Amino acid sequence: MADFDAIDTLLASASSERTPLPSAEERRRLRESLNLTRGQLAQALKVSPSTVGGWETGRDPSDKEVREAYAYFLESARTKLDTASAATEAAADGQLADDQSADAEQTDDTDDVAMLAVVQPCVLCGQPARHQVEGFPQHLDPAECASAASAPVPVQAEKLAPRTAPRQPAPARKPCPAVGGVKVVPVGRRLQAADAPDRIGSAVAAALAEHAGDVEAATVALIKRAIPDAMALLDDTRKGGRYDVVAHPWLPDILRKQTARGADQVWEARPKWSRPELPTGRHEITALDINGAYLSALKTHLPLGQLEHSTNNHHDRRRAGLHLITPPVWEHGAVLPNPIGNRDEPGPLWVTEPTLRLLLRLSGPKYGMCDPPEIHESWTSGATEGLLEKFRIALKDARDRAISDDDQVTLEYVKAMYSKFVSTLGESNYNRELYRTDWMHLIRAQAFANLWWKVHRAYDEGLLVVRAMGTDELHVAGDWRAVFPEGRGVAEVKVKDTYTVGTDPSTTAEPPERTS
Repeated sequence: MADFDAIDTLLASASSERTPLPSAEERRRLRESLNLTRGQLAQALKVSPSTVGGWETGRDPSDKEVREAYAYFLESARTKLDTASAATEAAADGQLADDQSADAEQTDDTDDVAMLAVVQPCVLCGQPARHQVEGFPQHLDPAECASAASAPVPVQAEKLAPRTAPRQPAPARKPCPAVGGVKVVPVGRRLQAADAPDRIGSAVAAALAEHAGDVEAATVALIKRAIPDAMALLDDTRKGGRYDVVAHPWLPDILRKQTARGADQVWEARPKWSRPELPTGRHEITALDINGAYLSALKTHLPLGQLEHSTNNHHDRRRAGLHLITPPVWEHGAVLPNPIGNRDEPGPLWVTEPTLRLLLRLSGPKYGMCDPPEIHESWTSGATEGLLEKFRIALKDARDRAISDDDQVTLEYVKAMYSKFVSTLGESNYNRELYRTDWMHLIRAQAFANLWWKVHRAYDEGLLVVRAMGTDELHVAGDWRAVFPEGRGVAEVKVKDTYTVGTDPSTTAEPPERTS
């Protein structure tokens, strides 16, 4: 029988009240005003730095004890800042005024900071900003910059203002002023640790020790934890970065799945092409495997902030995102795959930045292979190609060392880290830390665009291109070693298979069936 007394006791001890928390913007402001990193706070609360990032973009802690500890930190931080600010307010105001005056007179050549002649929307939060960093309007003081996930971003279709003056060498800047005894560190000037931890090597060593040197068991365990480990590595590589990674920004409806098991409206241009007809005779075909396709694709133009809508037939190379286009007619399908992949449906479609840039380049004067695509509307934000560059290099270096040392455990672990990182950026139950479906589509599309350019290079160098599939499969006939370096490195290719096809002009390029 049910224990009604136990139920009554449980209900009496339960409480529906939740510890109140300030707004996401205020949470971030309190932490940064104390010059604390997300990693430092995460360590104190025994969570990951990315979890703290999620709280600062609108999410709340789900665990009751963690929520109470976080609320205690925020309240204590506010008290500390208020007390110190009251004692030094006048002095701090004077220091800030001096520093702002100095900003107007000189430019920091190292950080590429310039004063804007006309106030422009901040690329991260959309609010008016008076400075630009690397050409992007941005607040220098984090306290002035609202999170892109919590602040309204104005819709704008105009391109970002160009630099108003060339960069000039400048003397070293004065130290940042102290407000209430706390150093204010502008965005882009956070110090980076001199020695980043070897997170990958430590994880592999720990897994091998835990499983008594059993390589297979250690590999399985590492692959299971690849996603949280990749996010922790991302946090490490973002230390000192100019731009915060926004964990959960608002996304337009085109990035929402239309059904539970369906897809969204974005077309990634995945190639699936076989040459429809081969020249007369028999041909020795080599199937090449492109190494580290997704790893290379991490170097792509990613939107920094919340996506903004525009409607015009114009492409701004300083921005990136998604574009509704009518693709041009492709007349080279007999020898080269269509840059938008296999799509039978006519009419406009939503493509990503890499696909659009590929089409625009092919329609330009250097190649002249098609007409320019017609752009109907776009969802874009100010972009940078180097947002994940340190993350990519860390993974690439670990991969290269693993290959050099014949370390299969590390190699499989690193592969799982970057492949799962890309595949779980969207609506995934396996990665709750970073929700950027737009990034997932962009990185995948960049991998497809990279493969297309390898196809074009093979064709341009006189190879017979037979097949191109997915992100990493290229079939060619001819002296491919004169075109592509052979090896296991990211910039190299390796042989996946060899086969012979062709006896007459009607023979297609389909490889034979394999029995093993």
